[in-house]
Amino acid sequence: MTDDAVAELDRRTVLSGVAGLSGVAVAGCSAFERETDGQTTQVDEDRARALATRFAPSFYFDTHEPWFPTDPRPYSSERDGETVVTGFDAFDGYHERYSDSEPPNPTVFYHAVEYEDSPLAVVQFWCYSAFDQFTTNFHWHDWEVLHVFVDTETEEPQLYVASSHSRTVPNNEFLDPEPDMTPRILSELGSHSSALSVNDVADRFQRVAVEDLLADITNTALEGIEDLADIPLAYGLPRDEGSTLPYLVPEYEGQPIYDHEKLPSVTRESLITDELTVRSFDALTSPPTDLPARETGLVFQHRDRPGEADIEYELVPSTDLEHITAFTGPQLSFEFSVPDQVEDALAGHLTTTGTPWSQPRYENPAADISVPTHRTALADRYDAIGEAAPINTVVSRVTETITAEDAPVDEGLTTTDTSLEAVALLESDPEAVPTFGGVAVAQGVPAGDHRLTVNSAGRAPHSERVSVSADGDGTTTVAGVDGEIPLVARDRATKLEVGDETVATDLAAVAVEDDFAGRLYESSVDGSDAVYVHDGGAYTTEVRDGDDAVGAYRVNPEPGAKAAVRIERPETGKASLAEFVVDVAEETRVEIASLDDEAGDTDATDDDRAEWSDDDDTADDATDESRGSSTAVTGLERALAAVVDAARRAAERARDGDRGNADRQLETVLERLERVSERLAEARDEVPESLSNASEKRLEQATRRSEQARNAEKLSHTP
Repeated sequence: MTDDAVAELDRRTVLSGVAGLSGVAVAGCSAFERETDGQTTQVDEDRARALATRFAPSFYFDTHEPWFPTDPRPYSSERDGETVVTGFDAFDGYHERYSDSEPPNPTVFYHAVEYEDSPLAVVQFWCYSAFDQFTTNFHWHDWEVLHVFVDTETEEPQLYVASSHSRTVPNNEFLDPEPDMTPRILSELGSHSSALSVNDVADRFQRVAVEDLLADITNTALEGIEDLADIPLAYGLPRDEGSTLPYLVPEYEGQPIYDHEKLPSVTRESLITDELTVRSFDALTSPPTDLPARETGLVFQHRDRPGEADIEYELVPSTDLEHITAFTGPQLSFEFSVPDQVEDALAGHLTTTGTPWSQPRYENPAADISVPTHRTALADRYDAIGEAAPINTVVSRVTETITAEDAPVDEGLTTTDTSLEAVALLESDPEAVPTFGGVAVAQGVPAGDHRLTVNSAGRAPHSERVSVSADGDGTTTVAGVDGEIPLVARDRATKLEVGDETVATDLAAVAVEDDFAGRLYESSVDGSDAVYVHDGGAYTTEVRDGDDAVGAYRVNPEPGAKAAVRIERPETGKASLAEFVVDVAEETRVEIASLDDEAGDTDATDDDRAEWSDDDDTADDATDESRGSSTAVTGLERALAAVVDAARRAAERARDGDRGNADRQLETVLERLERVSERLAEARDEVPESLSNASEKRLEQATRRSEQARNAEKLSHTP
C-alpha cells in the first residue's frame, strides 16, 4: 500500500450531501452477470396472498436488536407532489412509538410474480427497518428480502434466497427444501442481514452439516484456500458462530446521531448496546476481547401460523407501498482507513437504499440468486431462468500477528486465527464487506488490477494490490500471502515505508518476511509502498524493480517506538543484496558475542575480526586462549565475522562496477555461510535455543540473498 494510498491511523470521516432515491448500491442485492431471464407477471391478489401465508417466515432477532420490521407509511410525507419517507422522520417516529413490550406496527410486505410460459412463481417477503447500524455500513432505512421460488405445478418450493450484506457477498440460499419446510430467518443484529435456518435448532445458524443437523445453506464451498475448502461460501451470523464483531456509533455532521436536534426521541439507548459498541476502530490500541455472543431475543411470526411467538406480524401486499417514490436521508459519517482516491465512491455507496419496486430483483427475483450452481439447477428445470455466468471472486483469510514463543524477545512472530471479524473493501467497487470466520470474500469482481483494504477494530489497516484474471472463465484470486492477510494490533504497529512517493521510480513490488513467521506481505506497487508491521518482528524487506531485479533490506523496529521506519531510496542488484548479508550476519554476530560478554569476556577487536576473515585456517584452528570462552561459541562468532567481511567486500566491488571480483567475493560469502552453519551446529548446546533458532533462520535468509546477488545481472540500481 502506497504512502498516499492508505490513511494514517488517525480518524477519517466521510461525508456527503443529501442522498437517497434509487440508483445507489443496495444492501443485500446480488447482481451478477448472467444469461437473460424470462419476463414475469404479477400473481393475482388471492393466489399471492395464499402463497405468502403458506411460506410466511418466522424471524429470530438478537436480544440487543433495536429495529424490527415495521410499516414505513406512518412516517411518510408529501414533498413536491411526491410521497417520500425521510430518514429523520422514520428514525425518530419509530422510537417515539416504540414501547418495551411491543415494537411499533410489526409488518412484513409480500410480492408475488410468476415467470411467463413457465411453472415457476416467486413470493417475496420484504422487511423494512427504520435504521441500519452495522459496523462501517450504516444508513437510514433498511430493506431486506426473502425469495421463495415455487413450482406452480407441484406446489413445492425450489429455492430459498435470503439477502445477505451486500451484492459482493453471496446470499444465504437453500436448494430443494422439504415441501413442508417453512423458512426461518435469523436476523443479524443491526444490519438485519438474513441467515437461513431450516434445522431442528430454530434459532441457530448451522453452516455445515453435523451429525443429525442439516446445514442451513446449500451454497458451494470456498475455492482457492486449501484448508477452507469445505466451508460454504455465504455470510452467516458471526456472533452465532463463535466470532465477535464490534459496532460503531453513527455520526452526522461530526456528532453522534442521537444528539441531533431532529431526533428528539432517539437516545444513546436507542442504538445497539454499549456492550457491543466501540466509539471508533482507531481509538482502540488493541482488539476488543469481551464482546458477547449472539443470543436470541424477540421471535416474530405471522398471526395465521400455529405456534408460539413473542410478536405476531401483519402480512401486507407491497403494492400498498408503491405510491412511495423515495426513502431519503442525509449521508451519515463513516470511518474507514482507505485509499484517498476512494472516499468519494465510498460516500456514494453508504447512503439510503432505493425502494424495492425500483430494483431489478422486484420483478425478476432470479437476479438475487448469487450461487452459480443454484442458478444452473433452476435453469435446467425452467426455461425462464438463464444459465449462470462465470463469476470472479477475491478471497482471503484475515489473521492476527503475535510474537513467537520460540524466537528471541521481540525478534520473531507467528500468525494465528482470530475470532474478531474485520471488514474488507475493493477500491474498484467500494463496498465494505464483512468477514465471516475471518474469511473475506468479494464476488462479481471485474477483471483487472484492484486494491484490497482491510480494517479491524484496534488493528492497523492493511492494503495491497490484487490482479484478477481476464480469461472470462470466472477465477478465484487469493489475496495476501498464500491467502492470508495478517493484521497487527495498533499498540504494536510500526509503519514500514519503502521509497519516496515524490520521486518517480520503477519500483514494482515489495515483500516483507519475518524470520519466524515467513513471508507476511507482498504486493505489486507503483513507485513507493507502506505496510504496517508488528514491532516485535525481525524483517527482511524485499524490493523488485520493473526488470524483476531484487534488492533486500534488514528492518528491526524498536518495540514501543511509533516512528515510521523508512527505506529512503531502495536499490536492487548485487550491492543491495550483499549489504543485506552484511547487516544480518553482523546482527547475529553481535548477539552471539554477547554470550561471551555475559561470561565476563570482552568482545573481539576489529583487528581480530580482520585477521580471522583474512585467514580461514586461523579462524578454524584458533583456540580460546585469548578469549577464555567456549571454542564452539568463539568459532561461531569468528565465522560470522568472516561472512561480514566477505559480504562487505562484495558490496564494495559491486559499487565500483567490478563484476568479476564482486562475484568471486560472493562465492566466498557462500562458502563462509556453510562454515557458519557447521559452527552453529557445534555451538547449539551453548547458545540459547531461541537465539539458535533465530540464527538458523537468518542463515537461510543470508544464503538465499547471497545466491540472488551472485546471479544478479545488475550491480546496483535505484528503481
